[in-house]
Formats: sequence, C-alpha cells, structure tokens
Amino acid sequence: MSETTGASYAAASYKTAGVDIEAGDRAVELMKEWVKKTQRPEVLGGLGGFAGLFDASALKRYERPLLASATDGVGTKVDLARQLGVYDTIGHDLVAMVMDDIVVCGAEPLFMTDYICVGKVHPERVAAIVKGIAEGCVLAGCALVGGETAEHPGLLGPDDFDVAGAGTGVVEADRLLGADRIRTGDAVIAMAASGLHSNGYSLVRHVLFDRAKLKLDQHVAEFGRTLGEELLEPTKIYSLDCLALTRTTDVHAFSHVTGGGLAANLARVIPDGLHAIVDRATWTPAPVFDLVGTTGQVDRLELEKTLNMGVGMIAIVPEDSTDVALATLSDRGVEAWVAGEITDRGTHETGAALINDYAPR
Repeated sequence: MSETTGASYAAASYKTAGVDIEAGDRAVELMKEWVKKTQRPEVLGGLGGFAGLFDASALKRYERPLLASATDGVGTKVDLARQLGVYDTIGHDLVAMVMDDIVVCGAEPLFMTDYICVGKVHPERVAAIVKGIAEGCVLAGCALVGGETAEHPGLLGPDDFDVAGAGTGVVEADRLLGADRIRTGDAVIAMAASGLHSNGYSLVRHVLFDRAKLKLDQHVAEFGRTLGEELLEPTKIYSLDCLALTRTTDVHAFSHVTGGGLAANLARVIPDGLHAIVDRATWTPAPVFDLVGTTGQVDRLELEKTLNMGVGMIAIVPEDSTDVALATLSDRGVEAWVAGEITDRGTHETGAALINDYAPR
C-alpha cells in the first residue's frame, strides 16, 4: 500500500469481500428442478430472468377480478432450523404464512416470490430451502415464479440465514369473503394446527432454552420424538382446503390464526355488533403448548395471545352448512370441529371474540 504504512494487500475482489458469485450460480442450478415442479400454465419463461412472468389473460374469465397480495417471513424459527441443520421444511412455513393469509378473503393463490438472505452461500443449503418453498407452493396450488438469494457477509454469520416471501392471488369481487357476510347464528369451525406453526418462537425459545436449558436433541415422551423435531414441524397449509369449502358451502369468512393468537385473529373478521364465542372445551391443545406453559410458568392469557393453541385456521359458515363443511374437510384429511358460534354482542362488550375458559374434551 503506501510507503508510510509498509503494508501490502492482494488485489481485492467480490469473493475476498465474502460474496461468492460462483456459489450463487451453483445454488440456482440446484434449485431449478424444484421450482419447475410449481409451474402453472400461466407462467411464462423460466428461472433466471429479471422478473417472473404470469399470463394475466387467464383472469379474463373473471367479471371483476380482485388481486390479493401478502408478504411475510417465519421469524426466529429459522434459528432452530440452522441449529438442527434441517433446511427443507422452513419453506413450507413461509408459503403457509403468505398464502394462507391470501386465501382468507377467498382468493385463489396464483404465484409467489421468495427472498433468502444468507451470511455465506452454501449451494446445497439454499437449494434445500427452495425445495421446501417449492413443495409448499404445490400444496398451496401456486407457482414459484422467482426469488432472490442475497449473500451478506459481515452482517450475518456464515451459517445464518433468513427467509421472506410475497404472494398474489385473485378473487371474484362478488365472492370476496369478510366481515360483511357474517350473520348471527353462523358456526365457527376450527381447523387443527400441525403444531406451533411459525409464531411465538421468541417466547418458546426463551422458555425452553434460555430458562429451562432443554436440548433440541432430547427425546420428549409426550411428543414421541425429539424436541427439535416437534418444534420444526412445518406449518400446515390450508389454502386448497379453504378453497374447497368455498365450492361446497356458502363460507362467510376465514381467519388465519397467526401472531396474536386465536381471539385476536378471529376478532379481525367479526363485524361491529356481533360476537364470536369459542368454546375451549371442544378441543385439547397438543402437548407442546402445555410444555411451553408449564415450563415457563406462562400465564394462560399470555399463551392464548401468543400461540395458536392448536387452531390454525377458522371458517365461519351458516349453521345449516356445518355438516357439509365438516365433511368436505374430513374428505381432505383436515381435522376440524365446530368450536363456537356468532352471536349478538349483547353483554359481551369487551371485544369481538371471546374464548371460554379452557376445559379439555
């Protein structure tokens, strides 16, 4: 360098700065086969373009198509995946968080893009993440039309990563679901969660690891598997199940149970003047919820507003459609039950959704 310092350096490059373009190219090649599995007839071109293309002429069959969009990530659950070295399930979580938000208004998922940020590109690892996203897209009925893998050396550790995604769906304007359709006497149908899904992991990690010092590889008898396997259970994707309900019943609304818990998310679709009453005696949360609560001495209200407590999606249907709705979900392998009803607000003036005290069935 300068004579005053006496120092000398090799020529700098992007690679010496920590970004490996060749590794990124290798990752793209490895992920192509998985992305291809998600293609719909409307998708044009292949992976590698600057933008994903979707033939919008397919929307001509709609009288008044409304596009629905959503974006999300999976929070600190990615750190458990990193610790366990399991990368092919976190994509299911990402698709569920995005596409199950979109289907709430009755929209059919169309396409999705992803963003994967890593400290260092490990091609096989990135490809495994995309594999999970692609498999999730197949379960949601949407195409994965593109994405971005960004390498951020110095900001993230070599093994650190995060994922995010955005999706688009479409619904006919006169089929838009929501609070304006809900009526007194409607049934509240709960669909079982597959586990913790992708919310509340900051609390879960604090309770189980920081305080209780549990280990991811320890076997938990109540789970019939290790703690890590239980915590990494992929978020259930309900998109196609919800769309099936829109074809067989006059669904009034859906509610995706994510951050904020069952009561807060259900309240988002309840109109002024009405109340959703959910009877917690109609189901028993899985053992993982009890583990978090008892191990951390977490107040029941705190659990309820942080975790899904065993319900991942809610459908609100006319009371006379209950049997058909339950049969439709059963035929699709979805555990579901009538968890409550819609009533006039009456004396319940404290909120739009009320969950009765927990009593196991």
